[in-house]
Order: sequence, then C-alpha cells, then structure tokens
Amino acid sequence: MTSQKIRSHILLFLSMQILDENVAAEVADKLLEIEAIRLQPEQPFTWASGWKSPIYCDNRLSLSFPPVRDLIKDNLVKAVQHFFPKAEGIAGVATAGIPQGALISNDLDLPFIYVRSKPKGHGMENMIEGKVTPGQKVVVVEDLVSTGGSSLKAAQDLKNAGFEVLGMVAIFSYGFDLAARNFEEAGIDLVCLCHYEAMLPRAVAREYIDEKAMTSLSEWRKDPGAWNPEG
Repeated sequence: MTSQKIRSHILLFLSMQILDENVAAEVADKLLEIEAIRLQPEQPFTWASGWKSPIYCDNRLSLSFPPVRDLIKDNLVKAVQHFFPKAEGIAGVATAGIPQGALISNDLDLPFIYVRSKPKGHGMENMIEGKVTPGQKVVVVEDLVSTGGSSLKAAQDLKNAGFEVLGMVAIFSYGFDLAARNFEEAGIDLVCLCHYEAMLPRAVAREYIDEKAMTSLSEWRKDPGAWNPEG
C-alpha cells in the first residue's frame, strides 16, 4: 500500500468511528428487536436512488420504546461528552434528528436548534430554527447516515449561519466508503452508536438471517449500486 493510500485510510478511519463495540452490539440487538432495522435480502427494498437494498432502517421507531429510547439517548450523550467536550449547543437535522437532538440537549443542559432541509416557505423563511448565535460550537445530531449528503448539507448550513461545527453523532450508519470520503473531505468527524458491519453478526446470532444471507448483505454494502439479490 502506498503512503498516499495509507494516509487516506487513516483519514477515513478518523472521520467515521463508533462509540464502543459493546454499545454497537447492544444498539444493534435493540433495533433489530423492535424492527427499526428490517432485513429482507430475498425481497429487497428500493431506495429513491433506484438502488436495491436488503435493509430498511427507521430509527424513529425507537422513540416509541422508552428503554430503547433511553439506551440511544444515554449513549449519544456519552458520545458528545467524550468526543466533543467543548460543545456549546446541539443541532438536530430535520426531521428524524430533531427528537434525538432535543433529548440530548436536555440531558446536557445545552441550547437546541434544528436545521431544515430547505428554508421555511413563509414568515421568516428560516433554514435554522432556534436562537442563531454566530461562533457557537455545536454538535450535529442525525439518526441515520447513508452517503452523508443531507447530513453534511445541514452542517454546511450551520457553518454558513456562523456556527462552528465540532462534529456529528448518529445512531446508525451504513458504513459506505463514499460516506467516509464525503465526511473526510468536509472535515467533519462522525461518531455512530452502531453501523452496518457491527449489526450483521448480531442479526446472525439472533437468527434474523443465516450465514448465506450475511454474505450477500456484506456484498451489498461494498457496492450497493451493482448489488444483485439473486447473486
């Protein structure tokens, strides 16, 4: 491996990481249990991009299960405290990052704002809702990261408004190489509670899928655009 490739690999590792392997396993177990994560390698879902996907992840379901909600909230709080101790505010990404961000900010006793996907169409036409304080150090909260496009757009909107973005925390990431490159190029560190590769062995252990399906699911993550569920 060339020195340039080694440097690139190190940067990608630093830009995307999980809080703790044990936490990742516990979060994966709970998301699978409440069916926030659904795996259908033989009857894949279709994303808006046209990609066929063996996984559907809706972390908003965790809000309806208080023990799971608390598990996620407590560990997102730990992620902010450990990786971004200088945080002065929490910024949720609309829409699913809003409740998680509000829960975290309440525990940390920090100001909370949220970022719209587009400016409000009337009134003040705000992109950011809440007190805008230029120079304030904020941590962005997401529920799910795929390619990172919408998440990083929110981070850039915050920067444009004068905030200093320390980094981002999220519940789950698909772990795409494209996302890692996007975060590295944007200079944003991402810390997740769980990711795709940590979830797969838990799905096998809990018999949601078998070893054969795990192989197919692993291939999907490597190249989702070219993945063929029929092998």
